[in-house]
Amino acid sequence: MRSEPVLVTGATGYVGGRLIPLLLESGYQVRAMGRSPDKLGSRDWARHPRIELVNGDVFDPASLYKAAQGCWAAFYLVHSMGPGEKDFEEADRRAAGNMAAAAAKAGLNRIIFIGGLGDTEKGSLSKHLRSRHEVARILQAGPVPATFLRAAMILGSGSASFEIMRYLMERLPVILAPRWVRTLNQPIAIRNVLYYLRGCLEKDETLGGTFDIGGPDILSYQKLLEIYAEEAKLRKRRIIPVPFLTPGLSAYWIHLITPVPASLAVPLTQGLRNPVICKDNRIRAIVPQRLLSCREAISLALERIRQKNVETCWSDAGCLKPPEWAYCGDADYTGGTILECGYRAHLKAAPEEVWDPVCRIGGTTGWYFGNILWRIRGSIDRLAGGMGLSRGKRHHRQTYVGDALDFWRVLKIEPPRRLVLLSEMKLPGEALLEIEITPLKNGETELRLLSRFLPRGLEGFLYWFSLYPFHQWIFAGMLKSIAELIQSPITLGPERFTPKIPDDCSFPLK
Repeated sequence: MRSEPVLVTGATGYVGGRLIPLLLESGYQVRAMGRSPDKLGSRDWARHPRIELVNGDVFDPASLYKAAQGCWAAFYLVHSMGPGEKDFEEADRRAAGNMAAAAAKAGLNRIIFIGGLGDTEKGSLSKHLRSRHEVARILQAGPVPATFLRAAMILGSGSASFEIMRYLMERLPVILAPRWVRTLNQPIAIRNVLYYLRGCLEKDETLGGTFDIGGPDILSYQKLLEIYAEEAKLRKRRIIPVPFLTPGLSAYWIHLITPVPASLAVPLTQGLRNPVICKDNRIRAIVPQRLLSCREAISLALERIRQKNVETCWSDAGCLKPPEWAYCGDADYTGGTILECGYRAHLKAAPEEVWDPVCRIGGTTGWYFGNILWRIRGSIDRLAGGMGLSRGKRHHRQTYVGDALDFWRVLKIEPPRRLVLLSEMKLPGEALLEIEITPLKNGETELRLLSRFLPRGLEGFLYWFSLYPFHQWIFAGMLKSIAELIQSPITLGPERFTPKIPDDCSFPLK
């Protein structure tokens, strides 16, 4: 075992967040790179004695080189196909070039990259698969040997592809599907993907090579959906292929039915048109392991979901971009008025007792009061192209910085004192929800709910004040419900502690 660390880029992503514990368990020194120190530091493995956390960005060559310096190998597990990226192909191209240059400058021994299967010779690959292959070409053109693992659909709890399948099958008794539902593919379990990645560190035969990785089954997407229904104990679903469903229409339908946004569903559905089958199985002899069948992988993923033990989720990946006004709170600096609605109550309970329902808020737990209104607001947001409530929550109790929580993103979590959520709804402005717990001298605890909003134009002001009565009603109700849940009497409140209209409030003329 080498003493130098292994660099893992995309450390908080779906694959990276699962690979790191495996590497640590195997005895490797790991350097985890991410764009948000808070997000990195909140992971369970962040306190492991063999982990080193570094702040870095694949679009910042200096920080990328600094992260790679002193390492002997690197896993390149990032891609730009997300809701906020308009041209993910160009972004992926730049990032791969930066990685190849940083690896050469730092003197790395190898780079290991995972991309997509697909026949490049026919020239009919989707933008997503084409971009994955281009990244591999850029990395392999550099002086550092780059190993390219080509995978089809990854089956595992929390993956975007698995979540699409899960929600479609569980919510629709009849599915009108595009013709690509009969396309053949060779899925692979996330567990097998992780073991192949680790194996590429241990086997020099993989150095600089390109390998297809897949499970033992080759089947159509329709058959895969039918297996899911059987393993999930659902009634038999009717899957009807129709010729008029384009990838765009399919993606929007997926957006409405599943938590996956259209911006991510479009490239994924376009990729499903391409048959993705392993043509080269050399990796099976080099890195031997028991490959899980599709049925086994689906069963294992469903069990993880039932146990509420999903380690990583597609929705938690990506850069955490908190608004600057969330920290400075200066209206002059932000260029506008910060509007607030805050309610508080004093409870005869310890902070830890109050924290318990706070850390479980959202997802299947709900919001303790006015859940029908939360669902209506989520449905409106979903129709408008936003996240809605369908993303839910990765774990009912365990929450990390950067996690998705319904249509919020966890910005700060400081047990048992504070939870700060950043709205990812389609809004005429930016919004935060802060939940604060403060111990009082008399043995009581103050629980505060504070909504903060930076409006964008007149539309933003109209939006805020039209919803203000609902905020008051819901916040007061939430405080009462939490007190009732922990069986704690309220000694003060609920009462508003913020002015309805700030003294510096000025309405824009346009």
